[in-house]
Order: sequence, then structure tokens, then C-alpha cells
Amino acid sequence: MTRVTVLIVSLLVALPLAGCSGATRAEPSFEEGGVLRGKLLLTGSSTVAPLVTEIAKRYEQLHPQVRIDVQTGGSSKGIADARLGTADVGMASRGLKPDEADLIAHQIAADGVGLIVHADNPVGELTTEQILGIYTNKINNWKEVGGEDQEIIVVHKAEGRATLEVFLQHFGVDNPAVTPDVIVGENQHAIKTVAGSPGAIGYVSIGTAEADIEAGIPIRLLPLGGVAASTSNVASGAFPMSRPLNVVTTTSPTPLATQFIQYCQSPDVHDLVKSQYFVPTASETDAQK
Repeated sequence: MTRVTVLIVSLLVALPLAGCSGATRAEPSFEEGGVLRGKLLLTGSSTVAPLVTEIAKRYEQLHPQVRIDVQTGGSSKGIADARLGTADVGMASRGLKPDEADLIAHQIAADGVGLIVHADNPVGELTTEQILGIYTNKINNWKEVGGEDQEIIVVHKAEGRATLEVFLQHFGVDNPAVTPDVIVGENQHAIKTVAGSPGAIGYVSIGTAEADIEAGIPIRLLPLGGVAASTSNVASGAFPMSRPLNVVTTTSPTPLATQFIQYCQSPDVHDLVKSQYFVPTASETDAQK
């Protein structure tokens, strides 16, 4: 199943629940006769969800009596659901904030956030000042930064998206100062917008962008600070705008949630992490409060 398909399916599953009082938390799990049984519900980041979905499929094969439901909705939803207990585990493509210290983040991979333009855009790189100028309505035409005489279409992320927070934090700009032409939600929405608009610029998960570029989508990742936007540079720590991919729990997750998280952090799934164009982390629990 492709990344796009996974997201669409996840949305189709999540939408009917949106009008309800909230997702239904999974049933308690238990081990009986050496067989692990139970259900898990994970909600949150659309960046993390495709990876967790693939890990869940493998985990279910290993434990046929376990069912894992993965739903998207953004990092803020995942954190809220984990805190409220409407999900067993939240998914967040960012670290926890000081006011979220009652939760525990377990890192399962790393990702970078990169700027994308249409593949036909001749501009090779933008300085920090140029990027800020574009996003704060001081630069409106590509010819002002060495490109063609073409209006710049600024694609920005909606509130609650972890990618938005990574972008704002990296460039030290407040969201009200940004003047977008288009506001999008998931990474795929941003990529489709830029791919369909030769004058557009946006920012997305580097792993997602690499996968779509490989699939022939006409976008291009821009270097940042002279460093190529690539998963290899995220892995080496060289790329400056990177982030952790976490699953989030309370301080007392269910035994099944704990076992599944340990599996997500194990070398047994590093091939799945790499196949999603993310960067594996160490097998030991990397908890952040």
C-alpha cells in the first residue's frame, strides 16, 4: 500500500469518528497461555502514521490476536488523545512542549523538514533572509531571488501541524507575521499544491518529499544553509531543520502499548523506517518529557 493510500484510508477511517465524542480507547490487553491479545488505538501525526501503520502490520503478524488501529489528525490531536485517554498512544512529529511535561515521548525515528518548489523552478537555493522575505510578504516575485518573472505562491501549514511549528521555530518567526496564499494540512496536500503550481513554495517532511520525487511528482527539495535536504543529512545531524518522530503516552501506558513501543524502537523495524525515508534511532528508549 502506498503512502498516499495509507493516508487516504486513515482519513476515511478517522472522518466518521470526528463527529463523535472521540475515538474509543482500545480494550485492555492481556497475555494468556503465552499468547498476547488485545487492541491498541493510536492517533495523531500524519507524518508518523504511515510508518506506524507498517510497523503495526508486522506486529500483528507476529501476534495474530492483537489488533492495532492507526488514525491521523495531526500531532496536537495525538497528544490530546493520549492525555485524555481516548487513545492508547499518540503520534507526534515534534518534541513535547513544557506544558506537555505530564506525558512521555518515545522517539521511534527522525525526520527533516525541507522547503519544496516546483521541479521546473530554476532557483537553486534561498537564503534565510530570502525565505523570511517570501513568507512575510516582502518578496513576491521569483525574479527578486534570481528566478523567472513569476508570482510566488506561498504555501503554509495550518495551526496544529507539527511541521508548521518546526518551520516557525527554525526561522524565528511568529505565525501571524506569515502571509500565506494557501494554507494546507497534511504533507501530501502541500506537495500536490506545489506540484500543481509552478510558482509555489512550501515545506514538508523530507522523507515524504523524497518518496514522492522518486515516484515522479514534479517537486524539488531546496538545500538549507548550504546543506542538501536529504534523509542522509538528517541522519548525520547535518541538516539544520530536523525533528524527532515520537509516539506519546501517559506515565502509565498499558502493557500492550509498552510492548508495541519497544518494538517500534527496536532494530527489527529499521528496514521499515528506512523504507519510509526516515532515519532509525537507537533501540533503547529515548524518552523526552
